[in-house]
Amino acid sequence: MRWDDVRYFLELARQGSLSAAARVLGVEHSTVARRVAALEGRIGIRLFDRLPKSWSLTREGEELLAHATRIEEEAFAFSRATLGVATLRGTVRLSAPPAFASHFIVPRLGALRRRWPGIMLEVIGEAREANLFRREADLALRLERPRAPGVAARLVGKMGYGLYATRDWIKRPPDAWEFIGYDDNLRHTPQQQWLEKVAAGRVFALRANDLAALHQGCRAGLGIAALPHFLARTDPTLLALESDIPAPSRNLWLALLPDVRRSPRVKAIAEGLAELVQENAALLD
Repeated sequence: MRWDDVRYFLELARQGSLSAAARVLGVEHSTVARRVAALEGRIGIRLFDRLPKSWSLTREGEELLAHATRIEEEAFAFSRATLGVATLRGTVRLSAPPAFASHFIVPRLGALRRRWPGIMLEVIGEAREANLFRREADLALRLERPRAPGVAARLVGKMGYGLYATRDWIKRPPDAWEFIGYDDNLRHTPQQQWLEKVAAGRVFALRANDLAALHQGCRAGLGIAALPHFLARTDPTLLALESDIPAPSRNLWLALLPDVRRSPRVKAIAEGLAELVQENAALLD
């Protein structure tokens, strides 16, 4: 039996359709169908009922699903364990918030690269939390402390926010100010809750679910935004505004799994990232 075929079976069982499973696996839907059919032929069991718009597990498929899940968990555990005997050569995958990855981490990677020329850092800018157990990333920078059992978390610094706008808005009376903020999906974030209090019912000219969009809207003069200092302080088109309500800051957590932490290259990158945050504490907070 080939583990790869079991992986296709698992993803099709999770997604329920060839097209959805193919998107997750990064292949054509015909490949998924072929690999699952090959597995069924190899073990002599029909695992799915082929319906017009979906693939549904048979009773036999449902019975084998838990076993396949355990095989997957062991495969990921083996993959993580290999990092423990790795060297300072190879790839390290880092998950981080998109704007923080592109505007703070990447511009400061030169020193890390010179220290560890054998390491290729793969930076994944994403708002969601990468699944460390499934090796979607080796380590992650997050704005909230991870609560998943088995994940080690280290507080490496803080990221502060402030009110920023173009010079035109500073000339206007405060009762004429307009704002730029997150949409309803991100209304719960501390920086958006603070901005809502500052706005106190005044007009929002733009709402978006992306920090880069808010930054660009602010630069274009659409209104006043709550932006992280690392993004706005270095932007010559923006100026800081005062607020009577204390501005928030968010903790920066570095998260990884204990077995991954034994990898020399992952440990080196983790320590280097912590140093970057601490060295730039004045800019961040």
